[in-house]
Amino acid sequence: MIEKHIVIEDIDLLALYGVNNVNMQMIKALYPKLRITARGNVIHVMGDELEMCAFEETIAKLQAHCLKYNSLSEEEILQITRGEKTGKDSHEGIIVYSVTGKPITARSENQQLLVRSFMENDMTFAVGPAGSGKTYTGIALAVRALKNKEIRKIILSRPAVEAGEKLGFLPGDMKEKIDPYLQPLYDALEDMIPAQKLREMMEQGIIQIAPLAFMRGRTLNDAVVILDEAQNTTGAQLKMFLTRMGINTKMIITGDITQIDLPHSTRSGLIEALNILQNVPGIGFVHLGKKDIVRHKLVTRIVEAYEKKDKEKEKQERQEKQ
Repeated sequence: MIEKHIVIEDIDLLALYGVNNVNMQMIKALYPKLRITARGNVIHVMGDELEMCAFEETIAKLQAHCLKYNSLSEEEILQITRGEKTGKDSHEGIIVYSVTGKPITARSENQQLLVRSFMENDMTFAVGPAGSGKTYTGIALAVRALKNKEIRKIILSRPAVEAGEKLGFLPGDMKEKIDPYLQPLYDALEDMIPAQKLREMMEQGIIQIAPLAFMRGRTLNDAVVILDEAQNTTGAQLKMFLTRMGINTKMIITGDITQIDLPHSTRSGLIEALNILQNVPGIGFVHLGKKDIVRHKLVTRIVEAYEKKDKEKEKQERQEKQ
């Protein structure tokens, strides 16, 4: 009889153990020659040596399954224990799985282009209207790279365009002041990483979310770095961000050039960068459009209505100049 302690890392314990430990009870039943006790992230096992080896192999496979899919059913436990493939293994084109086990995929042709550009380039610009999936797809790619241990951290940033007086009047400390600007990034992460695990990763600095101003002076290594709402950066700010790039780092810069919130006298750094960097090797450019919008169908209609209005305004201004 031998005794071992198996430490569970990198996964949400609830996914492995199940609600009210239902998964762990099933695992115990499958290995009757072992005495198994789970406390926190440590599984204490005592019993037959041969059975112990089989149990360790199964637990390793179950951990890998939970890390990839964020879920584990009783049927999947049986399939993995028997050495069979689970039904999920047949899916193609999946970036990652959500916290509910739902596959997250590139849902349009241009989103698929974004995935390919990320794989082929160290820096990708993704430009398109609200709801076209550029930020969500980018964060999914970053989460996949982290899970596959291709990188050591994810860094997400946004410019806080009202970081002057208005920000100062908001209640709370600096984190509480800037969190409203960063909430869309939290929302995407919460879809893909279990809440407890996400909190741990943020506490450990594995996932970092910060305003653009906090990037100054840093060198970002072994990371996927995403800058969201880049249309609201100045030329100097975006140049500062792009030059933070370090070893084994990929960058995704997203923005919508129709939603610039900068003062009229200030040129968008994103528009400037799209012109300056167009022919630089290693940089990919993906332009998403109305057909890529995956939110409510009304979003597409709203975008079209505003585009029509803008065209009418431009036509009127040209006529007045003549």
